[in-house]
Amino acid sequence: MSPDAITAIPGLSVGHWTDRRAATGCTVVLCEGGAVAAVDVRGGAPGTRETDLLRPGNLVERVHAVLLSGGSAFGLDAAAGVMRYLEEQGVGFPTPGGLVPIVVGAVLYDLSIGRSDVRPDAAAGYAACQAAKGGRISQGSVGAGSGATVGKVLGMERAVKGGIGTASEGAVGDIIVGALVAVSCLGEVVDPDSGRILAGPRDEKGGFLSTLDILRRRPASALAGGFTNSIIGVVATNARLNRVQAYRLAVMAHDGLARAVRPAHTLVDGDAFFALATGATEAAADLTALGALAARAVERAIVRAVTEARGLAGVPSLAEWQR
Repeated sequence: MSPDAITAIPGLSVGHWTDRRAATGCTVVLCEGGAVAAVDVRGGAPGTRETDLLRPGNLVERVHAVLLSGGSAFGLDAAAGVMRYLEEQGVGFPTPGGLVPIVVGAVLYDLSIGRSDVRPDAAAGYAACQAAKGGRISQGSVGAGSGATVGKVLGMERAVKGGIGTASEGAVGDIIVGALVAVSCLGEVVDPDSGRILAGPRDEKGGFLSTLDILRRRPASALAGGFTNSIIGVVATNARLNRVQAYRLAVMAHDGLARAVRPAHTLVDGDAFFALATGATEAAADLTALGALAARAVERAIVRAVTEARGLAGVPSLAEWQR
């Protein structure tokens, strides 16, 4: 039975590197056979790597790995380790001077908890690749979700633990869509079906405050969260898509973010989604259905990121706060 995870898609594996003491980490999605890729960046404070090459019309269409990392811009260093690992496996884009692995990525800011002087580096990226596997994967306070926090509109002292989550959805025939999302946002995570707040700014009674109510009363309070946020992730399918179609998949994935997080795509969030299409199935793909299912997988992955999280570095998890 396929796991309810992005690894339900054949050819994809996921690995984490976690430093619990420093409250940081990174996660890599390996697609060593290559996958058509695209990206849609909507947050106002992004930290990304190699996104220009994903524009339609550029030479390289396939990537070999996606890195999701903590450590803010420092965490982009982890991509060097991913490249070294892939080079050792003989994976990369052919050039006259040898194979060049194509590694794209995005980072989130987790320097406000744990140790700000410890960030994922090349060794961390390499270790995440070594740990990569298919099947069931760890969720919550691991990898890129290690230092993730949510509900920071009133500052870190009111935040609750975020994390990383994954889910998959089946379509007609053997087509699968999956999502892997690291959740560290200014606002709250809500149940996308009921709108109930699952994790947000903590009140004094074991519950959560509404970010929208806070912003309605004190708009400037958004600055309390600083530039400390991002929801970064990957949506993937085994369908055969071209670069333009993969871009549309990334665009529609953001709908799931907007349904599960309030508010989304703010000036102080670095929200970004990569889309991967392995093309492993010849079944005809309905892009509208794929996008809708990708958004649903993102919703579910975001919910799992906070429900599977565990408290770390003094920031309580959802389960700990609502005992």
